[in-house]
Amino acid sequence: MTPEVARRHYLEAMGITAWASRYQLPNALPTQACEWDETPAKTPPRERLHALLDDAPAPRPRSQAPITEPSSASASPSAVRALLGNAPVVETPQEAIASPVPIPAPSPRVDAPLKPLTFSFSCLCVGGRWLNVCEGEMSPVEQQLLANMLRAAGVLEGDMPSVTYFKWPPLATTFTPEEPLEEAQEGVAAFIAGAASRQGWTLEQVLWWGAEDTPDDSPLAHVMALANGQSSTLSLPVWQGPALASLTQQASAKRALWPRLAALGKQWGGE
Repeated sequence: MTPEVARRHYLEAMGITAWASRYQLPNALPTQACEWDETPAKTPPRERLHALLDDAPAPRPRSQAPITEPSSASASPSAVRALLGNAPVVETPQEAIASPVPIPAPSPRVDAPLKPLTFSFSCLCVGGRWLNVCEGEMSPVEQQLLANMLRAAGVLEGDMPSVTYFKWPPLATTFTPEEPLEEAQEGVAAFIAGAASRQGWTLEQVLWWGAEDTPDDSPLAHVMALANGQSSTLSLPVWQGPALASLTQQASAKRALWPRLAALGKQWGGE
């Protein structure tokens, strides 16, 4: 008796209707063919089930069982009798199959996510030629002081240009940077280039107010990437001056700065 025939006999004896498929679904295995007697049995289901259990062959040893056949494919006769209420379930101990204990692979090292550089600066362009940069947000007092110094040097004529504030990253929670420094440099360069394109600037130089007081390891110093008075990020020469905040509080710092402002005036006039 094939396993399929035995399975159907068990199901019918327990009052469970067995259904056979009529169509084969795509990529599905074909239904196992077997000979099946469609004539209904005259004996009661319980008696036929007991007859099947009595006639069931003894289970083969585990060593001879096919590897692909699961051990729980069919219930044991004792378990089926227990379901009918005639005998308690007695679990037959099975021999443990010796198998090597798998050694867990070491978990891959997960590096901490990189954090973007955080900095900000204010900027304004004089005459479409010189870009003035001040770290942080420029206060009204600092703006007035810068306008007075540029007018005194002959660099600024007329009204003070509007100040633009730039902050990096623009949206800190939007993305996780892969190269924080490189991405910050590209962001600053794109911001300056976009402003120059919209307003028709032809930048010649950067006046970085506060560069003398900015530590070399600060984010803005890394982004500006100064080398021999040149910013590789902006591809422009950089003039480095004191911070505007310190100039508002120290008259001696203003006097010491005047010779350099006069030199800027000459450079502006092309002398």
